[in-house]
This record gives sequence, structure tokens and C-alpha cells, in this order.
Amino acid sequence: MSLINTRASCYFTGVKNITITLDERTAAWVRVQAAKLEMSVSRYVGELLHKKMTQSREYDQAMQHWLSRKPVRLQEDAAPYPTRDEINDRKSIR
Repeated sequence: MSLINTRASCYFTGVKNITITLDERTAAWVRVQAAKLEMSVSRYVGELLHKKMTQSREYDQAMQHWLSRKPVRLQEDAAPYPTRDEINDRKSIR
């Protein structure tokens, strides 16, 4: 029975070493977080940044998809929209 390394890099093909500067408190925190996941600090930071990059890309794609949609009418008939005062009238709630 062979064990599969689930922590092996599946999306990093060319790895680039970089140097980052952290204050002591942040460095201690990242060491603890990496240790909890049984990872090196380097791997932890790399995966954290990759996740952030992926989320940012997905958000941009979703926003572009939303903005590419054609406008739609909010009301079928030509009735006027309520005024700001009518919308903000809280007397009926009290």
C-alpha cells in the first residue's frame, strides 16, 4: 500500500524563492499557523497567496460577467418609482 503525499504541489510548476520581511508578532503567528497544518512557513505563505490570487481572479471574472449583462426594467408598467421620502417613511413601522 503506497501513501499519497496530499501536500505535494499540484499547481506550482516553477517555484521562485523570495524574501519577505515580517514583524516579530506576525512571524510568530505565521510559524504557529504553518505548524498547525504541518507545513513549512514558505509553503504556508505560498498557498495563502495562491488562494488569495485565485479568489481575486474569480471575483474579477464574476464582476465582469455581472457587468456584461443587459439592464432590466424593475417595473413592468410605467408607474413612477417611490420618492425618497416615501421609502424612508418609518411612521408606518412605529
